[in-house]
Amino acid sequence: MIDWTKFAQMRAELGANFVRILGYFREDGAKAVAQIEEAMHNKDTAALVIPSHTIKSEARQFGAELLGQLAEEIEFAARSALESQLFPDHMLPHVARLRPTYDETIARLEKETNPLATRRPSFGRAASNQDFGRL
Repeated sequence: MIDWTKFAQMRAELGANFVRILGYFREDGAKAVAQIEEAMHNKDTAALVIPSHTIKSEARQFGAELLGQLAEEIEFAARSALESQLFPDHMLPHVARLRPTYDETIARLEKETNPLATRRPSFGRAASNQDFGRL
């Protein structure tokens, strides 16, 4: 679901701005998911393109590959449908999976960035109580 290497790279590149930018992704993503759902409900093909493109791009910047792939499929189907002038009804299952995928992605990213969350062990092993206080 998350490419943690890409995530770590983005985190390092953004430095102190990382948490703020992640917050923008959370807000923009929630809006975009709602816009996609509304566009699908209203059978508005053109309205599917921009929010799915936005989620795709932002998700991939944070290593959220599954979310990015799902949004890309919706975007490409919508672009193709615009050319053929046929509504992409076959994308309904993708749109139905979008919100749960987005929610799970955000939960995982926030867990990873929460300073109170338990971190994955560094250097391939878990710290033990015996390691407490050692340099």
